Amino acid sequence: MPDYAIETHELTRDFGTVRAVDNLTLSVPSGIIFGYLGPNGSGKTTTIRLLLGLLEPTSGRAGVLGFDSHAQDQAVRERCGALLEYSGIYERLSAEENLDFYGRVWHMSAAQRRDRIKELLTHFDLWDRRREGAGTWSRGMKQKLAVARATFHRPKLIFLDEPSAGLDPVAAVALRDDLARLAEREGATVFLTTHNLVEAEKLCSQVAVIREGKLLAVGHPDELRARGGGPHVDIIGRGFDIALLNRLRARPEVAAAEINNGRLTLTLRDGAQTAPIISQLVSEGAQVEEVRRGQASLEDVFLTLMDEERRS
Repeated sequence: MPDYAIETHELTRDFGTVRAVDNLTLSVPSGIIFGYLGPNGSGKTTTIRLLLGLLEPTSGRAGVLGFDSHAQDQAVRERCGALLEYSGIYERLSAEENLDFYGRVWHMSAAQRRDRIKELLTHFDLWDRRREGAGTWSRGMKQKLAVARATFHRPKLIFLDEPSAGLDPVAAVALRDDLARLAEREGATVFLTTHNLVEAEKLCSQVAVIREGKLLAVGHPDELRARGGGPHVDIIGRGFDIALLNRLRARPEVAAAEINNGRLTLTLRDGAQTAPIISQLVSEGAQVEEVRRGQASLEDVFLTLMDEERRS
């Protein structure tokens, strides 16, 4: 497998007057879980479809596993697995029958199919229920089966588009742990889009952040947290309003500021002190009950990048 599973150069896709992917230049190393983060409508799914050769780029190019994703789209898809908007699961079939069907599609022998079915369903803790109809299962179980389906033929590159979307927290954590173990065992590259920033922080060796099709940042989560600036401060209290928020944003030491459910969240620039900000809040009539200061999270960095892009 090449050093980079994915390499794009100024990859662009327009839909009429809308630019869904905007001059994307990106390299994804082989053998890692790569997180692709962005708000709804940012171009994440369009990027995957371009990489799989399901869409033709307006301009630019993409290389996937050493193949041109447009000119050699069939070769790309033969070597990749994908879980996109639809799970690809037939609900009238059992889990065992679903995977056996896909094994036949990939021209695997009967012995290969049997071994792989047992391996994956055991990994996902579904083996004892292999003969049940998939339609009777919970959403979390169906998602596990869908991931098993996408990885069944041992692809070198796996695209997972929001795999934990709609799952309850327990099911989402279970799927995240399963993905981590599976990726380590299979040695494949995983290209993961997600809104769950905790999930990305725990799973991914590298992440990229996009908005409106533009790449805003890429790197290890630790690198992005460092890029996010100085301390992260949560201030709990009352009397926080939009006017106060805007005045705080105007302070040179404040990189970002948000109010959520009575909590004021600040990201400060390197070397900034918290005390002057607290003094301003108190002098303007806010009631400060608790102050928590710590390292910025990936979520903080993500929100900061979104805010900076809106202002630019």
